[in-house]
Amino acid sequence: MGGKPGAINNNSQAAAPEDIASPFQSPRGVQAPNPFSRKNTSLDLDDYFAGPRDMQKHSKWPIFMQLHGSILPKIILPLLAVGAWATAVTLIHMKVSPINISSILLTVLGFVVGLGLSFRSSTAYERYAEGRRYFAQLILASQNLGRVYWVHATERQGEQGQKDLLAKLTALNLIVAFGVALKHKLRFEPYTCYDDVQHLVAHLDTFAKAATVDEPDKVHKTLNRNPGFFKSVGEYLGVSFAESNPRKALKRAERPLGNLPLEILSYLAAFTDELVANGQLPVSMHQTMAYNNIMTLNDVLTGTDRVLSTPLPIAYSIAIAQITWVYVILLPFQLLEPLKGWIAIPGTVAAAYIILGILFIGREIENPFGRDVNDLPLETFCAQIAADMDVIASRPKRRNAEWIESTENRVLWPLSQAGWHTWMDRGEERIREAVVHKVEATFDGLKGVHDRAHPDGKVGEHKTTWDHV
Repeated sequence: MGGKPGAINNNSQAAAPEDIASPFQSPRGVQAPNPFSRKNTSLDLDDYFAGPRDMQKHSKWPIFMQLHGSILPKIILPLLAVGAWATAVTLIHMKVSPINISSILLTVLGFVVGLGLSFRSSTAYERYAEGRRYFAQLILASQNLGRVYWVHATERQGEQGQKDLLAKLTALNLIVAFGVALKHKLRFEPYTCYDDVQHLVAHLDTFAKAATVDEPDKVHKTLNRNPGFFKSVGEYLGVSFAESNPRKALKRAERPLGNLPLEILSYLAAFTDELVANGQLPVSMHQTMAYNNIMTLNDVLTGTDRVLSTPLPIAYSIAIAQITWVYVILLPFQLLEPLKGWIAIPGTVAAAYIILGILFIGREIENPFGRDVNDLPLETFCAQIAADMDVIASRPKRRNAEWIESTENRVLWPLSQAGWHTWMDRGEERIREAVVHKVEATFDGLKGVHDRAHPDGKVGEHKTTWDHV
C-alpha cells in the first residue's frame, strides 16, 4: 500500500505480483483481486434481486419501469391474495346478494392508515439516514487517523526507519480492517474467514480468529450457505417463512466470538501509545487528533450497533401492519358501488399496491446494513476507505520546498502565468500589489466588466502586463 512512486520500476528484476500488488490498488500491469467487488453480473438473478445496489451501474430505463430495487417482487403474493379476495367478494355481490358498504370508511380508515404508514416510513428512513451518517463519519475519521499516522508520525533513522514505515502501513491496514470488520459485525458474520478481512487481521490475536480456527464446521456452513431454489424464490418474494435468521451464526457458536472491531481499536490505541512513547508524535495536537479519531471510530461502532439493535417497537410494527391489512380487506366492499361491480377488482388491486408498497418499503429500509438491494452499499464504503489509505500512503511526507519552490507553481494564477521563481525576483512590494489587483480582476470577471483600466492604462492585457514586469 505504501512506497515511493516508481520504486517498482527501479528494480533490476521484476518482482512477483504477490510481492508488489496492493490488495486494493494494483500497479499498472498487475491484476490484483478486489475483495470488495461484486462477484456476480447484472444478468444473474441473485445479483438483480439481491444487494446492496451497485452504485456504479446506471440504468437507462425510466424510473417507473425499473425492477432492480423495486418493492414489486415482494408484494406480488400479497397482491394476488388481494385480487383473489376482491374477486370472491365481487362474485358474491354480483351473483348472490349485494354486500357493499358505505364508502365513508374509506375516508375514516384512510386517515388512520395514512398516519400509521407515514410514521412507519419516516422512522425507517430516519434509521437509514442515520446509518449513512455513521459511515460518513467512519470515512472521515479513517482519513484523519490515516493522515496522522502517515504524515505526522516521524520515522527514525536506519533499520528502525524501515520498521517504522512497515508499522505505519500495518496501522493503515488496521484502519481498513476496522471498517470491514464493522460491516461483517452489522451483518452478523462473526468470523475472520471472509475474503475482504482475513488477510488484514490474520496477524492479530482476537476471539474471532480463535473461533474461526476452532470451529471449522460452523465456518464452512457460514461460507457455503445454499438455501435451495424454493427458499431463494421465497426470499425474493418476501415470504416470511422462507427468511433465514440472520443471527444464526451467532447462535451456533460454541465459544466466545468477541467483538472484532473493538479489538482492532485496542491495537490502534496501543500503536498510538507506542508512537507517543517513542517520541514519534512530538506535537501534542497530533496526539490529541489520533486519540480523538480512535474515539470517533468507537462512537461509530456503538452508534451503528444502536441503529441495528433498536428497531421500531414490535407493538407499533404489528399494529400498523394489522390496521393496513384491515383497510385493504375492507376495500372491495366499499368500491363495489362506486365502481359498479367488476371494476372493483382491479381498483382494489391498484389501491392495495399503493398502500402495501409504502408498508413494505418501511420494512425494507428499516435495517440499512443488510444485503437487500435498498440497503447501504457497505462494500463501496469499505473500498473507499481502502483506496483512501492507499492514496495517503502513496507519497512520503513532503518538504515544503519540494512543491512550493516549483517552476510549475503558478502562485498568482489566473492573474499571472509566471511561476514561483519569477515572482521571487520581483520583490515583496510587487507581489502585494499583484495580490490586490487580483481581487479587482476577479471582481471584474464576476461582474462581466471588461473596460476597467489596468495599471498601465491599457484594457484587457492584465496577463501580459503582470507577466512581463
